[in-house]
Amino acid sequence: MSPILIAEQVLNGLQFGVMLFLMAAGLTLIFGVMGLINLAHGSLYMVGAFAAAAVAGLTGSFLLALIAALAAAAIAGALVEIVVIRRLYARDHLDQVLATFALILIFSEGTRWIFGSFPLFLDIPGWLSGPVTLPGGIAYPLYRLVLIGAGLAVAAGLGLLISRTRIGIQIRAGENDREMIAALGVDISKLYTIVFALGAALAGLAGALVGAIQSVQVAMGEPVLILAFVVIVIGGIGSIRGALVGALLVGLTDTLGGIFLPELFKLFLDPATATAVGASLASMAIYILMGAVLIWRPTGLFGAPA
Repeated sequence: MSPILIAEQVLNGLQFGVMLFLMAAGLTLIFGVMGLINLAHGSLYMVGAFAAAAVAGLTGSFLLALIAALAAAAIAGALVEIVVIRRLYARDHLDQVLATFALILIFSEGTRWIFGSFPLFLDIPGWLSGPVTLPGGIAYPLYRLVLIGAGLAVAAGLGLLISRTRIGIQIRAGENDREMIAALGVDISKLYTIVFALGAALAGLAGALVGAIQSVQVAMGEPVLILAFVVIVIGGIGSIRGALVGALLVGLTDTLGGIFLPELFKLFLDPATATAVGASLASMAIYILMGAVLIWRPTGLFGAPA
């Protein structure tokens, strides 16, 4: 296998990983601060993708589409938190799972009612289309490179927000002792709404960015949600750094496993069997990785001890 192909697959894994980070960062914030299992997070990813596709179709502007995705997902997230989620904080996790699963069905059917059942397509803008030549003669799509850069920039900005700002201090304090910060005068309800809207906006941005390289369709967020849960388990619940490291590990493991495992098995199996066995094992690789991490560190790579 050529070094160029290997480098291309590493870049594909990084791109997949940073998009998973945008999903997982919001999910880990919501779970870490609120203690809420939010199965509807993937629906907010879908909302962002559909909002971007609709605005891009009307205006032809990709930048306006991204702004629309952020705004639509944040507003949807804030409304969901105020109307539904706020009533679940004192309930057990089963009630949270059932309520947020119901939200998945509501979002899916509502989106199908508004946009129909057929996929929408969000075109890559001309100024981001085409390949660029990287050192070593690697021709790689410009848009995917921009996705990697955008995801890392969001990760840096989110890290600064959490560590250097007043709202970030409140978020970290709320994660550790919500009763104490409430006693100090922080409006917990407002803080929770902000955190939920921020997490929703990140999911919506991920949906819009990925929507330009995949189709935008109903229920597109559920497969990504499963991977996002794997990411936060690996990285540690409530840790932004853990979400980033976990997302990159999952992205690289999933992408490189699908390429290299079949080739590995071809060394001692016939090609058809090697392809089938390698593909099956590659689909399990991220869950094997998660199990290995939990055996080594039950709280995840960067999770705080219980």
